[in-house]
Amino acid sequence: MATVTIDVDLPPGVTLTAYHRHGDGHGFEVSWPLPDRCRCDRCQREEDSSIEYRDTPQVVRDLDVWGQPSFFVYQPAFHRCPGCNYRQFFIPPFRRKDVSYTYRFEQHVLRSLIGSNEEEVARRLAISAETVGLIVKNQLADAKAKQVDPGRVISDVGIDELSLKKRHKLYVTILTDLTDPDRLEVLAVADGRDEAAAQKCLEKLSAEQRQRVQAYRADMGPPFHAACRKLLPNAKAVVDRFHVAKKFNEAIDGQRKKNHAGLQEEAVESRAEGVPVADVGVPPPSAGPVGGREGEVGGAVRHAAPAAAAVRVPGALPGDL
Repeated sequence: MATVTIDVDLPPGVTLTAYHRHGDGHGFEVSWPLPDRCRCDRCQREEDSSIEYRDTPQVVRDLDVWGQPSFFVYQPAFHRCPGCNYRQFFIPPFRRKDVSYTYRFEQHVLRSLIGSNEEEVARRLAISAETVGLIVKNQLADAKAKQVDPGRVISDVGIDELSLKKRHKLYVTILTDLTDPDRLEVLAVADGRDEAAAQKCLEKLSAEQRQRVQAYRADMGPPFHAACRKLLPNAKAVVDRFHVAKKFNEAIDGQRKKNHAGLQEEAVESRAEGVPVADVGVPPPSAGPVGGREGEVGGAVRHAAPAAAAVRVPGALPGDL
């Protein structure tokens, strides 16, 4: 049996305890340190943690592995308040409350929306469009309230537009940190897709951070480039290859459409005149060996030499072979 090693990038403080393969999915059993003390959300009483575990495991969607879905699996733990008997579950550090997917899966969904829409991303990831909408809502709320660390080193950024609904003019502008391609992170989000929205996102960075940005990735529209030229003075523009390919395909498709059916109908099919059959490489029909009148058509068929003439005498070969 073959053995495969998988490197799992776990969130801080999370430990991998077991692995299970189920069909086309990957299950990773995880654990994390539980707090020693807990404050009850109902009666606000703070006590030493009285930890209990639920019988059924919790399954949370994470990033894909080899194109197949993976999940974090854990035993839900809760604190039972000695005062009001309220069960308060401990939320793991890799997901938010009342959802069944990790924070980084949410960010993956948000990045997948670049150049796409909710319905397409939902179909690609095998989740519902409502789930995509909820993820976008939570991520946008987090990004709008988020303050970028002024000490963070950012050398490359991407600025894109997201279409939240298919056939609806609901767009947002998203600013992404591309400094580490393996750890993309959303820095800011603003409503709309104009220069003002792009400028609002870039202003989330400090003046020193904007000075250090060396390159920015954007589409070919002028609004984003205008904002970046104004606020990123030392950065070079890199046009997203997706948009370059899109423009190229549109140009080719436009040329193809010029050759419409009307032009094709003007072409008259007729026989070529004055062109010998042998010159166009069309051999005469033959049902067998050449003989009689079949070898006389156009003079294109040569008579084969007798078989005896094709056999060399041994003595006729050069002596230096």
